[in-house]
Amino acid sequence: MDNAPIGVFDSGVGGLTVVREIMEQLPGEALIYFGDTARVPYGNKSEETVVRYSAQIIKFLLSKGAKTIVIACNTASAVALEKMKEMFEVPIIGVVKPGAKAAAEVTKNGKIGVIGTEATIRSGIYNDFLRKTDPHVTVYGKACPLFVPLVEEGWLEEDTITEQVARRYLAGFCGQEIDTLVLGCTHYPLLRSVIQKVVGDKVRLVNPAVETTRELKYLLEENHLLNESAGAGESYAAAGKEVLPRHEFFVSDRAEKFKQFAAGILPSVVLRQENIGVEIFE
Repeated sequence: MDNAPIGVFDSGVGGLTVVREIMEQLPGEALIYFGDTARVPYGNKSEETVVRYSAQIIKFLLSKGAKTIVIACNTASAVALEKMKEMFEVPIIGVVKPGAKAAAEVTKNGKIGVIGTEATIRSGIYNDFLRKTDPHVTVYGKACPLFVPLVEEGWLEEDTITEQVARRYLAGFCGQEIDTLVLGCTHYPLLRSVIQKVVGDKVRLVNPAVETTRELKYLLEENHLLNESAGAGESYAAAGKEVLPRHEFFVSDRAEKFKQFAAGILPSVVLRQENIGVEIFE
């Protein structure tokens, strides 16, 4: 089982920020990723719908041999993680708790901002985890639903519309004296520069993907699933014959656009991706 892939899923391309961290921190691990690009975003959907989507995708990843699951989506982590742990026997980790832990460790004045989808902010889960870690912190949450479609559209750092949206969303933090801001959606690190520009250099941005990967490594070690062989995820050519990469990427729509997007995020180009369509879940 230590040679089996790690299953990762997100509502779209944002989970690639988690994939990037796993590739860098755990180079021996093979990955299988599912981006639900046909049904993105999850943040404005009901809890029942997100739970249903999450279960469908985990079943798919397990059918591909995944040894553990990373829910690289804050919305799904917030509303579906515990139910998924009850439904499936494999180890499953989300991104919310690691992100909250990191924020609690880096804040100096105890004033922490959290930005995320409507569902993530409405759940209050970051506030709950942060207050459990330190009852004295003050948490300010702000839903930024337009950030996800902006990222999915590729309107990132240099786009004036994206900056205008960011300024409108984040203006409320100016008077709250936060010193830490959690990027509570895996799409948001792709807007890191513009978010930092708006909130100022004195505010520390927390990317939950980094801490999630550290906890993933611990989870794999604890369950004797860690693959420590070098370069297990790399593709290569042998005796003039191409060998397929061990990293596999599946999306529910727009596979070519996903491939182009991934090429700009991941340390190596996605060589194999497949559009499977959500009808397989019906």
